[in-house]
This record gives sequence, structure tokens and C-alpha cells, in this order.
Amino acid sequence: MEAKKTLRINKSFLQKLVIIGILAIIVIALSILSKQFLTSANIYNVSNQVALIIITGAPVTLLMISGNFDLSIGGIVAMTGILFAKFATFGIPLFLCALMACAVGAIIGYINGILVVNLKITSFIATLGLMYVTRGLAYIISDGKNINKGLPTTFSQLGREFVGPVPLTLIIFIVVVVIFYFLESRTIFGKYSFAIGGNRVAAELSGIAIGKITLILFILSGLFAAFSGVILGSRLGVGQPNVGVGFEFDVIIAVVLGGTSLSGGKGSVIGMVIGAFIVGFLANGLNLLGIQSFWQSVIKGIVLVGAVVLDRLIKEKIS
Repeated sequence: MEAKKTLRINKSFLQKLVIIGILAIIVIALSILSKQFLTSANIYNVSNQVALIIITGAPVTLLMISGNFDLSIGGIVAMTGILFAKFATFGIPLFLCALMACAVGAIIGYINGILVVNLKITSFIATLGLMYVTRGLAYIISDGKNINKGLPTTFSQLGREFVGPVPLTLIIFIVVVVIFYFLESRTIFGKYSFAIGGNRVAAELSGIAIGKITLILFILSGLFAAFSGVILGSRLGVGQPNVGVGFEFDVIIAVVLGGTSLSGGKGSVIGMVIGAFIVGFLANGLNLLGIQSFWQSVIKGIVLVGAVVLDRLIKEKIS
């Protein structure tokens, strides 16, 4: 038993070492290719962009560890950003606007959970359906237009605020990472998430409330996606129905690059953070080099497939 535990630790350490190495190679290569890349302003810009991937990716990591997906997060980001702006135009205090928008995100997560747990629909199909629903609702609520009239002057405060020299968004993502790292590594909830993804039948026979844990994970995913939507709307200073397109795939790529298995049972919030920075630096570097957007999509796809192949190679090498 002790030998198996040591093997899992060594494998996890090796995976983290590999993705740190990949991140280092990307940073060094882009630093050589572009003089603008390794500047404080650009690093700040990338960190600010990656923050939303990390805030959403933290609960999604635990969800994927349990063997489930959530493709609705991009739609939730768009819809809740629109709702946040819409509520604000009614003169409702911004704190309550944010709470109500986040509550809607949690409700969407709950619906996802019900579809998966009670109706036994695979998470891929259930959340794909909700992705289309939420994105459609974003356009319906906004009437297909940006919401920028009647917003209070403090609307942009959350997304653009600084605490001293540090952007508030970066502080938020650090707090979220700490919370979910604690949940993953120090709580029964995290242990059960790993158990469900590792062997669902054994977890059920052990008396783990699989449905309850899965439902909570979907609610957390929807809640934090909504929180990211609120932050993004505030940062942009406007409610835009077309934001968050492809966001779900950026999050999933970050999670998978971070060592989370697509079949569940293993993963790491810290690994996801490294994976998010790989995604962020890669996209930023390609923009600085003037690479066209469709080529960026090709490269992202190659990186995702490469991450899965690398994960399998490491698994076969150690096992």
C-alpha cells in the first residue's frame, strides 16, 4: 500500500515537472522571438487574462477529477455578465447585482447536476446543451446588443480595482486557488472526488454519496463561472453577449495540461494553474508574433492532443 502511494506521488511530481518544463520552454522561446514578451506590462496583462481561466478552472478541476465535464461555463460567463450589467441598470447595488448573477450561475450548475445525476445524461451532452441555452439567453436578455447605457460609474470597479500595486483580480484568483487546493488535498470532499473518478463502482460500494458530491461539484462550477462572468463584465465596463466564446475549451486545456485525466481519478489544482499560464503565454506570444487567429486555434488543438498523449506516455512509463 505504501509503495503504491509513493508511486502515485512520484508520478504526480513527474507530471508537474514536465508541465513546468513545457512552460519554461515556451517562455524562453517567446522571449527570444519577441522583445515585448518578457516585460512587466505584458506579464501583468497575461496574468490578468489567465486569472479568469484559473478562477473557473479550480472547481472544474475537481469536477473533471470526479470523471465529469462542464462545457456550459463559457455560456454561463456570457449570460451572467449580461445579467450583472442588466441588474445594474435598474439601480440595484452592485454587490447585490453580483450576488444575483452568481446565484443564476449556481442554478445552472444545479440543473447540470440534476441532468447528470438524476436523469443519467452524460455530462458532456448535458452541459453542451446548457452551453447553447445560456449563450442564447445572453443574446435574448441583451436583445443582441451591448448593455452600456445606464450603468453606474462604479460598474468597472471590481474588474479594474487595485489593492496597492496588485490587481484585485489576481488576489481573487490566488484566494480561489488556495481554497480549492485545500478542498482537493485536505478534505473528505476532495478525497471522495478522486474516489468517484478513480473507480465509481468501488466508491458507491464504499458508501460515498456520489450523487450529492457530483451535484455540489456542478454547482461550484456554475457559481465560479458566473463569478468570472461578473468580473469580466466589470473589466470590460459593458455587458457583451458574445464574450466567452471558446472559454470552456481554454479552461479544459488548462486542466488537462495540468495533469488531470480525461477519464477522472487524478489531477491537481496547482497543475491547472501551470496549465493556464501555458495557455495564456502561448496565446499572448502568438499575438505578439502576429500569428493569425485560425493558426492559433490549430496550435491550441495540437497542444491539447499533445498533453493527452504525454499523459498517456507518462502513465505507461511509470505503471
